[in-house]
Amino acid sequence: MFDTDEVLRCEGCGAALQVEDPGAIGYIPEAALNKIPVVCQRCFRIKNYNEMSSVTLNQDDFLKMLGSIANKKALVVHIVDVFDFEGSLIGGLQRFIGNNPVLLVVNKIDLLPKVSNWNRIRNWVQKQVKENGLKVAETVLVSARNNQGFDRVIELVGRLREGRDVYVVGATNVGKSTFINRLIRDYSDLGSELTVSQYPGTTLDLVEIPLEDGKSVIDTPGIVYRHRLTELLPKQYLKTVLPDKPLKPMIYQLNEGQTLFFGALARFDFVAGERQSFTCYVSSGVKIHRTKLDRADELYAEHKGELLTPPVLEDVEALPTWVKHNIRAKAGAETEVLISGLGWITVNNKNGADLVVHAPRGVKIAVRTPVL
Repeated sequence: MFDTDEVLRCEGCGAALQVEDPGAIGYIPEAALNKIPVVCQRCFRIKNYNEMSSVTLNQDDFLKMLGSIANKKALVVHIVDVFDFEGSLIGGLQRFIGNNPVLLVVNKIDLLPKVSNWNRIRNWVQKQVKENGLKVAETVLVSARNNQGFDRVIELVGRLREGRDVYVVGATNVGKSTFINRLIRDYSDLGSELTVSQYPGTTLDLVEIPLEDGKSVIDTPGIVYRHRLTELLPKQYLKTVLPDKPLKPMIYQLNEGQTLFFGALARFDFVAGERQSFTCYVSSGVKIHRTKLDRADELYAEHKGELLTPPVLEDVEALPTWVKHNIRAKAGAETEVLISGLGWITVNNKNGADLVVHAPRGVKIAVRTPVL
């Protein structure tokens, strides 16, 4: 049994370990207590079997945890996903962290086409950050997976923290654990890496990585944003919807009155405007189907979950009903439409267009200037 005077924590997610309740956070069979590393049953199953548990962290506890940063002297490293920038940016972060400085790390730039203009992307990020009311000390573009930009992050952390603890925050599935694992592997004596999975919400409690000066890098649980399509989908579809290789732009020449279906996940209507091209940036696992607008409703009703996949019919029916978002691409302006968690569509003609996006209720739709 446990020594009640000592709290053991899972080396994967950071949760306090317990042997009493298999359905609660931190459960570990007594027989596994002497194994190395010591991980809860949930992390063991994720790592070894790609099996996702339904155990989650109470949202009130999470907000309380994040809000405690404001009362500490800390550097906040906010990781966002360049594939879903608006969907992964923490709204109102400043309210939680007070006057502590923020280092913005824009991850997964390996997903962007190799010919991308990085200065343009950095300027675009800074513009988006300003429009969202977030104050940042520095911004850096990285690929935690490919080790791109990581040395720059370490340099900035060393310069900005000034003896502070470092809190790493971000939404689920932005690559936060991959980033933390790089810190563990290269800059800490901690003997094992965090649990990395394609499933969101792996980290369930604070995980502290000791630094040489007695301070720590602290990994926090990912925020579950229900406005991201990936949070609404059954877990087995995440590998299909989330890209793992550079995006290949798909260009469609459309006449007004034509529609693009993105599997059975979303729909893009070109309602009115002169013939023009639209560039789609989505995972290669999402199949795009073009049809006429006047038969789009019929096509969806007859072929969702069959011709139009992912997901399959049973899981289509479990998603929230679609709602319409009317969008006007103004003449003379560059316009891009983000469907949070799915990707984005760039309007290539500056002569204007009337558009409608259909997506499951609650999914965030953002209209922005093009990132590329």
